[in-house]
Amino acid sequence: MLAATALTVALGAGACARASSAPGPIAHPTSADALVLKVETGGGFVGPLVSLRQFSTFALYGDGRLIVPGPQIEIYPGPALPNLQVQQVSEAGIQAILEAARRAGLLGPSRRYVDERVADAATTTFTLVADGARHVVSVYALAGSPGGPSRPQAVARLGAFLSRLSSLKSWLPHGSLGPETAYRATTLRVYAMPYQRVDDLTEPPVRWPSGTLGGFAPFPAFEGTRCGTVSGSELQAAIRAAARANELTPWVADGRRWTVVFRPLLPDESGCR
Repeated sequence: MLAATALTVALGAGACARASSAPGPIAHPTSADALVLKVETGGGFVGPLVSLRQFSTFALYGDGRLIVPGPQIEIYPGPALPNLQVQQVSEAGIQAILEAARRAGLLGPSRRYVDERVADAATTTFTLVADGARHVVSVYALAGSPGGPSRPQAVARLGAFLSRLSSLKSWLPHGSLGPETAYRATTLRVYAMPYQRVDDLTEPPVRWPSGTLGGFAPFPAFEGTRCGTVSGSELQAAIRAAARANELTPWVADGRRWTVVFRPLLPDESGCR
């Protein structure tokens, strides 16, 4: 049976100040790097390389920037750098998204849903910052949860909301969604681990342009993995080098070979957290 467990959130006065039926605009952060709504799906029975390459599927910020994964070229191995796209959402569009989030139940208390009938599935986490509070709702096996009467309406609403986020143009107010362009991150998170050849493919090595990978800090989540960030001129050098590489390229640094995973940081992200 799918069970819901409410999690307490200490965010000060006003955490649940707004009744779900209250009229008028829904307050939200407005600064450029302030998160409004993020959807992330991760975990499940996947290896470290897949896990480290998992990105937010939807990230909306206070200035109206919406960052989502763009189309991926169907080749193997794939490009070293992921394709992220950004577009501008007007305030009317933001309000429409927030109202849809409210109807999906995301303005309530933080909570998580688990489903013991499904094994080794991913967890989808919705983070909504609105009405002066941060609401975090996670659903295990949202895409794979069995349907029918045994599926709570709360989970069904979240699944429907997730589906709507992939087709904004079909329901947002006309003119509220700008064109997509490539997202240019100002900082790149870099994961490095000892190189292991995959599927007997022999890829030409690429030299790491910024000197060291071994000097990055250990990343405890995966044994042998290190993590660091590059920005400024080092970022541009890494991007140029990555253009000559793919996901399975061996990178040469510190007298050894590495497998490298790149993650462009979103406006609300920093470091290796």
